[in-house]
Amino acid sequence: MPNARAYILCTAILLGFALVGVRLGDLMLFEHDSMSEKARFQRLKNIQLKAGRGIIYDRRGRELAVNVEAFSVYSDPSKVVDPEATARVLSDATGREYKSLLRSLRSDKRFVWIARKLDKALAEPLMKRDIPGIGFVSELKRYYPKGSLASHVVGFVGVDNQPLEGIELEYDEVLRGEEQKVVLIRDAGGRTLSEGVDVEIGARSVMLTVDEGLQYIVEQELRTGIEKWSASAGSAIMMDPFTGEILAMANYPLYNLNDAGASNASDRRNRALIDPYEPGSTFKVVTASAVLEEGVASFDTMVDASKGYIDVAGMRIWDTKNKGVLAFKDVIKTSSNVGTILVGQRLQPADLYGYIKRLGFGERSGIDLPGENPGLVRNVSDWSETSQAAVSIGYEVAVTPLQILRAYSAIANGGILVRPRVVADVLTPEGISIHRFDIPGSETGERVFSHSTAEKLRQVLVSVTETGGTAESASIDGNLVAGKTGTTKLIDPETGAYSKEKYVSSFVGFVPADNPRLAMIVVIYEPQGRYYGGTVAAPVFRSIADQSLAYLNVPRDDSIMDNVLLVQKRQGS
Repeated sequence: MPNARAYILCTAILLGFALVGVRLGDLMLFEHDSMSEKARFQRLKNIQLKAGRGIIYDRRGRELAVNVEAFSVYSDPSKVVDPEATARVLSDATGREYKSLLRSLRSDKRFVWIARKLDKALAEPLMKRDIPGIGFVSELKRYYPKGSLASHVVGFVGVDNQPLEGIELEYDEVLRGEEQKVVLIRDAGGRTLSEGVDVEIGARSVMLTVDEGLQYIVEQELRTGIEKWSASAGSAIMMDPFTGEILAMANYPLYNLNDAGASNASDRRNRALIDPYEPGSTFKVVTASAVLEEGVASFDTMVDASKGYIDVAGMRIWDTKNKGVLAFKDVIKTSSNVGTILVGQRLQPADLYGYIKRLGFGERSGIDLPGENPGLVRNVSDWSETSQAAVSIGYEVAVTPLQILRAYSAIANGGILVRPRVVADVLTPEGISIHRFDIPGSETGERVFSHSTAEKLRQVLVSVTETGGTAESASIDGNLVAGKTGTTKLIDPETGAYSKEKYVSSFVGFVPADNPRLAMIVVIYEPQGRYYGGTVAAPVFRSIADQSLAYLNVPRDDSIMDNVLLVQKRQGS
C-alpha cells in the first residue's frame, strides 16, 4: 500500500512537471510576442506632453510670457499599497479633494494623473517620500512674470498649453512647439527608474509692439480714474497714429494671468475690442470731416443754436446749455448737439453714411487679436426720420474704442486710415528675426480725407482742450493736446430706454498736436457722481499722456515754453 501511494504521488508530480513544461513551451513558442508586450506595458509607459511654447516679448525685448519647469504627479493604481493613506498625503500636498483622489487611486486603469504641473517646491517633498505607485514627470509650465500686466493682450493657456485668449490664441501656430513623448520605465513596485524624452520643440517667439513701461502707466492711471469715480469698468488704448502700432492696451478690471481661472469671465473680456457702445460727441468729427470734404460748410460757417434745442421728426434734442450763434468750429469746440445736427443736415444721408464706412466703422479693423467686434452701422436705407440727426452726434451707431481711436489717428497723421497691429516680429528659438511684419504707415494706408481737412480738424480739436473747450482738463504743460470728449447714456436692459443713471464717459485725442507721438482713447463705464467726459475721462488722458511723453523723452514744445516765459517776464515787470 505504501508503494502504491508513492507511485501515485510520483506520477502526479511528474504529470505536474509535464503540464508546466507544456505550458512553458506554449508560452515560449506560441505566446512569446503577446507576453513580451504585456511585460513591456507593465514596465514602460508612453505619455504625450505638450512642448514648451515660444516666448512673448514686449517691443524692447522684455519677457511677458515664458516657460518654467514643473512636475506632474501620476499613479499606477495597481501598485498603490494603501489608497486611503496615499490619498490623504496627496490631498495635503496638491490641494486636490481627498474623495476624488481616492477614486483615482482605486481605478482599474494602469495610469492616472494625480496633479498637473506642480511647482518644484511642492513636488520635491512628495518625491522624497517615495510612495509606492506614485511617480513624477517633468513638464514645462507657462508663466507670466508680470502677472496681470497686459493681461488682455497677452492672454493665457490651459494646463495642456492649449491657447485660450489674446496673443497666446491668435499666434498659437507660431508659439506652440511639437508634442513631446515621455517614456517612463518602472520597477515592480511602480516606481520610476528612469525616463527618456523624445522631443523637438521648434517653438518660435513673438515680439509685440506693446511697451511694458507705457502699458504700466496706462493701467495704473486707468485704475486710478475708475476707482475715483467708482466706475464699473474701463478701457484705454495707446497707438502710434502713423504706423498703427499698439503701444498699450488696457482694460479694468485686470486679472492675473498665472491664476486666470480664479477671475470672472467678464474681467477677461478685452472690452477695447469687444464691447461696442454709442460714442456720442467723439463721433462729431466724423460728421465734421464729411461736411468739410463735401464742401457744404466750413469751420467759419455761422450756426444759430440759440434755441438750445432742435426738433427732428417729433424728437427734441437739447444742448447742455444754450450756445447761441456760433461758428461751426466753435460748435465742435463746445460740443453743441444742436449746431452739429444743423450743419449735418446739409449732407445727403448717403454721403454721411459713406464717410462713416470710409473711416472703418461697422467693420473689423483687422487687428491681430481675437474676438474683435465690428460694431454696428445700419445701412442708410434702414434709417428713420431721426437717424441722420442721431447719427451725426454719435447715437444709433455702435463702435469700439479701437475704431474711434483709429479715426482720430487719421486726423493726427494727415488723413490716412492705418491698420492697428500688436505683433511686430516673429523670432526663431535663438532669437533671430524671421518675419518682421510690415507696419502700415501713412504712405501705405488708405486715404480717407484730404490733408487739408485733417489739418483743420486738428486745429479745432486743439481748441477743445483750451480755454472755453469741453476738455480743458486734458491739457498738458508744454505740449499741445488735440482731442474730443464724449458722454452717452447707456440702454437700460430692463426698460429698453436710455438710462437716467448709467453713462459712458470718454476722451480721445493725440499729443503733441503739432507732431503726434501718441494717439489715445480713454473710456470709462458707469462713473458715479459725475459723468461728463471732460470731467471723468479727460484727466485720465492727461495723466497718462504726461507720464508717457516723459517716458519717451518727448521734449516740451518750444513755442509754448516761449509764451510761458514771456507771460512770466511781463508779470515780473
